Amino acid sequence: QVQLVESGGGLVQAGGSLRLSCAASGTIFSINVMGWYRQAPGKQRELVAVINSGGSAIYADSVKGRFTIARDNAKNTVYLQMNSLKPEDTAVYYCNAGARTSTWEIKFDDYWGQGTQVTVSS
Repeated sequence: QVQLVESGGGLVQAGGSLRLSCAASGTIFSINVMGWYRQAPGKQRELVAVINSGGSAIYADSVKGRFTIARDNAKNTVYLQMNSLKPEDTAVYYCNAGARTSTWEIKFDDYWGQGTQVTVSS
């Protein structure tokens, strides 16, 4: 089993910054993609940013130039630096990881964190 634990959410004024962290633990052989998704009230969960083990990242258009995703493969940890925050960034942010837990089977399963609230006041 794999557990993802997020931290770093909170309340911030518009224009401010927050840094989210997500650490994966458990029986992990390897992780291919790690990333962040968010879900605002009444809306569907959406991709914010994802990064592969090689460091290549993809961002949602709405956060490009403001958010930066980074990863420490040795620590199985992914970070999301959020700058110039806007009220529309308010949401629960979820960490996601595609993890392989078997040494003999090449199979990656999807895991999710419990979510961390980010609230941006205007």
